[in-house]
Amino acid sequence: MRIPAKPPVAALALVAALLAPASAVLAEEAPDPHAHCREAATAATLKRATRSTADHPLPGVGLVREDGATVTLPREFDDGRPVVLNFIFTTCTTICPVLSQTFTQLQEKLGSELGKVHLVSISIDPEQDTPARLADYARRFHAGATWHFYTGTTEASVAVQRAFEVYRGDKMNHTPVTFLRAAHGRSWVRIDGFASSDELARELRDLVAAR
Repeated sequence: MRIPAKPPVAALALVAALLAPASAVLAEEAPDPHAHCREAATAATLKRATRSTADHPLPGVGLVREDGATVTLPREFDDGRPVVLNFIFTTCTTICPVLSQTFTQLQEKLGSELGKVHLVSISIDPEQDTPARLADYARRFHAGATWHFYTGTTEASVAVQRAFEVYRGDKMNHTPVTFLRAAHGRSWVRIDGFASSDELARELRDLVAAR
């Protein structure tokens, strides 16, 4: 997959809108708790996304889906279908909306192929992200039947983050990253930064064709 030197225009526009300061904000207001995320989102739009591959065995921890079902990741995803996975939290105002909007667009790009793919968003803020809150978030981004959202205990969430080498100790330190895998037993492709839905769709099709 060719990741362009310039970030996708749509991602830039969305990040710009999210980062735009309101003129009515007063200087004496409390510090923005999302400041680090805003800085990370800005930096991510200014540099080239990077692609790498690695093996990330799915940990056998229990998570709770947005529909209330309790699942384990290997049982949920090791069924031969490709997986596209990211990490989000519902109160994020910077990186996560961009990643989620990209998944919304990816659904459209995949068309009739969508039913053969797992789209996965795992919360890194499980204390706040209840299944009900994730269900609301899923509706906000028009998630289809094969795009599911997962929460659980803090320990379970951290275990999954560590398995994918994205744990940063604090949700405000997270960075944009997406993982793709063609099938059980295959390596994961890791994309750090913002990739467009076209790029993810092309990467996914290339992975499936090569398996």
